[in-house]
Amino acid sequence: MASYNIFLLPGDGIGPEVTAEVEKVAKIVSDAGLAKFEFEKGLVGGSAYDAHGLAISEADMARAQAADAVLLAAVGGPKWANVPYEVRPEAGLLRLRKDLGLFANLRPAICYPALADASSLKRDIVEGLDIMIVRELTGGVYFGEPKEITNLPNGQKRAVDTQVYETYEIERIAAVAFELARKRNNKVTSSEKHNVMKSGVLWKEVVTDLHKKSYADVKLEHMLADALGMQLVRWPKQFDVIVTDNLFGDMLSDVASMLTGSLGMLPSASLGEADANGKRKAMYEPVHGSAPDIAGKGIANPIAMIGSFGMALRYSFGLIEAADLIEKAISDVLAAGLRTADIKGEAASSISTSAMGDAIANALKKAI
Repeated sequence: MASYNIFLLPGDGIGPEVTAEVEKVAKIVSDAGLAKFEFEKGLVGGSAYDAHGLAISEADMARAQAADAVLLAAVGGPKWANVPYEVRPEAGLLRLRKDLGLFANLRPAICYPALADASSLKRDIVEGLDIMIVRELTGGVYFGEPKEITNLPNGQKRAVDTQVYETYEIERIAAVAFELARKRNNKVTSSEKHNVMKSGVLWKEVVTDLHKKSYADVKLEHMLADALGMQLVRWPKQFDVIVTDNLFGDMLSDVASMLTGSLGMLPSASLGEADANGKRKAMYEPVHGSAPDIAGKGIANPIAMIGSFGMALRYSFGLIEAADLIEKAISDVLAAGLRTADIKGEAASSISTSAMGDAIANALKKAI
C-alpha cells in the first residue's frame, strides 16, 4: 500500500474545524487499503504570526517543500488586521504559492443536483453545472513590482500595483487549460481585458498562438473578463474550462462559487511544474476564507475541505477511484437531505461541521 506524506496547515478561523473532518475521510481510504496517509501539521497565517511573528516559519516552509502534498484550510481574520503588511496572514499563503512554484490554480464549480435550489440562480440555470476555472497563480498584479504606497510633495499619497506577465507564464497556464479541456468537453474560454490593458493584449496573443500551434483540436473563445462575469450569472453552462490571470481568476471563481450554492462547496488545487518523473509540487485548499464570524461554533461547511483532499488524491497521488468515491459520498449525503447552515435553504434543520464529516465518511465507507 502506497504511503503519502501530507503537510496539513489548518490556519485560522474555521480552518481547524474543517481540517478535522478531512482526517476522518482519509482514515476510511486508509482502512480500505487504498493508500496510507501520514499527516504532519504546521502553522500558517495568523496562527503562525502569533507563534513566530511570521506568516509562515522557515521550518514549516521546509516541511511544505518536502511533503507529497500540502493541504491548507484558511488564513486571516480581524485579529491580525493591523500587523505589518509583510507578515499579514495572507503573506504566508502567497509565499507558499510562490516558493513552491504553484502557478496553476484549478477551481471546479460543480452544482450538485440536490443543491440546485440553494443557488442564487434558478434551478434550470445551474443544475448540472460543471465548470473548471484555471487561474494563473504566481504572476500578475499580486506579485508584480513596484508595489508600494508613496508620499507625494503635495501631501497626497500614491498607491501602485503592477500587472506583469511574460510569455512563458501565459503559455504554461494556457497549456494546462487546453490539456484539461481535452479530458472534458474540449472547450476553453480565455479571459482578460485586452481592450484597456497591455497585459491583456499579450495574454490574448500568446493563448491564440499556442492554440494554433498545439491545440487546434480544442475549441477556443476569448471573452473580456467583465463580460464573462456577466455571462457566469446569465448562462454559466455555456462554459467548460475558463483560463484567466491571477486577479480576474480570483474574482471570477468567487462569482462561480455562488452558482453552486455556497463558498463552502468549492475545493481547489494549486499545481507546479511537472518534474522529470511527472511529479508536481501541489497545495490543496478550499476557496472559502477563514470565516471568523462563525469560527468555533461548529457550523462551518467542511465539504470544500474534503473535496480539496479528494483533488489531492486525483492530481497528486493518481488515486482516481478513491477521488471519485469521495465525490460520490458527498453527492449521496446531499441527496439524503443533510445540510450545514450555509446550504440549508428551505430545509427544516441543519447539521454541524462534525456531523457532516461523519456522514460523508460513513457514506464513503459504504461505497468502498
